[in-house]
Amino acid sequence: MTNSSLKDALQLWNLSGSSPDLLAERENRVYAVSHGDQKYALRLHRPGYRSLNELRSELAWMKYLSQQGLHVPTPIATADGQLIPKVGDSHASLLTWLDGVPIGKGTSITSGQPVEVARKVGAQMARLHMITDQWQRPADFERPKWTAEEIVGETPLWGRFWEHPDLRPDEIAILQAVRQAAQDDCAILEQDVGLIHADLLTENLVMHEGKIGILDFDDCVIGYRAFELATFLLRYLEQPDFKEIRAALLEGYSARAQISQQALGLALLLRALTYVGWIVPRLNEPGNQTRSTRMIARALGLAQNYLEGRQ
Repeated sequence: MTNSSLKDALQLWNLSGSSPDLLAERENRVYAVSHGDQKYALRLHRPGYRSLNELRSELAWMKYLSQQGLHVPTPIATADGQLIPKVGDSHASLLTWLDGVPIGKGTSITSGQPVEVARKVGAQMARLHMITDQWQRPADFERPKWTAEEIVGETPLWGRFWEHPDLRPDEIAILQAVRQAAQDDCAILEQDVGLIHADLLTENLVMHEGKIGILDFDDCVIGYRAFELATFLLRYLEQPDFKEIRAALLEGYSARAQISQQALGLALLLRALTYVGWIVPRLNEPGNQTRSTRMIARALGLAQNYLEGRQ
């Protein structure tokens, strides 16, 4: 993805002359683009990371959610009607800018009293899932699946976490044991599977006029609904108010469904395992060795508790 690709993308949306600011660079290069009194998010998608059909499917879901009144970015077509035009060796997409400020960062919720914010987040997750379940997906809709086979099977979507190079033999044995246990127990999560955002962290949730908005649908998958809640909760596992935040999140989500402590506990374990695999190809990035140590410790703690609870 080159500067010429950025220039070409701006031209496709008649945004030449704008001064884009790079916001993020990982799965996509994301730019904030101001043009006149309007602001947009321009994404240059990493070649080979997602298929064109997967990208189209992501945008189709976002468009539907926006039409149903959720506070999410809305895809914008080029002058000739393309939502994902080819740009150099990549593809690009343009989204409306989502007003609001992130509800927090890392383990801190800063947009209000943490328990009340967690309750609002749970309610918004419930709304997201209820609206999604009413949607008639396009016939060619395509997103990855993230259930038992893709989490604790032989080829997990985010990598073979039990092969992390920093694991000791006894730790590998624990993770192998919990893999088998999770495979046996995932039936409890199979009761509620659907399209999920799968990355509802504080940075991807914004507060605007007292309401929660949702950003960054890049990781959306077909997965366990409890996994959605676990993704948000996992960061707070070691926090003193974890139980209160968990209860508030579940209370907010109860507008759609009751999630048992057993199902949520398994989902938290699965989510923690995925991060141990995710960090492996990123170990050389600044700060990630420390993050890796924390992720391993969290996953092992959850795994040991889970195995002991099954005895």
